[in-house]
Amino acid sequence: NSLRGFKTWLWWQRLQQRRLWRLEAELRERSLPFSIPGFCYVCGQYSKFYVDALHAERKEAKLIPNFRERALCKKCRLNTRMRASIHLFEQECPPAEGASIYLAEQVTPLYQHLRSRFPQIVGSEYLGREIPFGTKNQDGVRNESFAALTFADAAFDFILSFDVFEHIPEFERAFLECARCLKPGGKMVFSVPFVSESAKNILRARVQGNGEIEHLLPPEFHADMLHETGCLCFHHFGWEMLAILREVGFARAYACLFRSRDFVYLGDPQPLFVAERAA
Repeated sequence: NSLRGFKTWLWWQRLQQRRLWRLEAELRERSLPFSIPGFCYVCGQYSKFYVDALHAERKEAKLIPNFRERALCKKCRLNTRMRASIHLFEQECPPAEGASIYLAEQVTPLYQHLRSRFPQIVGSEYLGREIPFGTKNQDGVRNESFAALTFADAAFDFILSFDVFEHIPEFERAFLECARCLKPGGKMVFSVPFVSESAKNILRARVQGNGEIEHLLPPEFHADMLHETGCLCFHHFGWEMLAILREVGFARAYACLFRSRDFVYLGDPQPLFVAERAA
């Protein structure tokens, strides 16, 4: 739950998982695409996981695979990040039957799989001002803004958000809205771009008083299924994010780092976060 704690964990991981580091080094030398055998938590069975050049990083003449966004299971077609998100949610926050769940996405494979497991789940996308917030478009997609959710107080047992908060200029307001919409003792599970070596959040861009965007760092856009140009990233987060969560109404907030050869969660240790509203 702190930079110091993360460094201690990383030191222990390096001692315990030397074999995994060697495997990843070997995989990075392979020509793309390739497949890896392993066990898929979502499918509940052994499968093959495909890694291709999409989102790969180029270093000189070589492409370095992006294990977080690829390593797609042959059966469920979910990537590492999505599979691990479902795994962590069911492990850290085992939902009771009929639990109320809100997921801040609706047109993704992750939503489809979670809906098959939890039919009562509510999903949404940010559609802007084309229709009122809280309503659905002709395709049945609900429009919501994290900065001004239309749900009642204490509406949900769980809120799930994966790579969304970094696109919200006033993310603190979004945290506050999530705390408002959670029942006492409810939990939010989420991911964001996280700089594990940084104590402070990193501001990449901000909205000025006249509505124009000021870029403090080179613009960074993330892929989005609803917008061809992608979504601008305003923040990368550091460890102070956990303190901000506690300030806006969460009783505790902590990071869970996932990495596993068995489940094919490869690459640098990836964090998912859990924030629990005060009971």
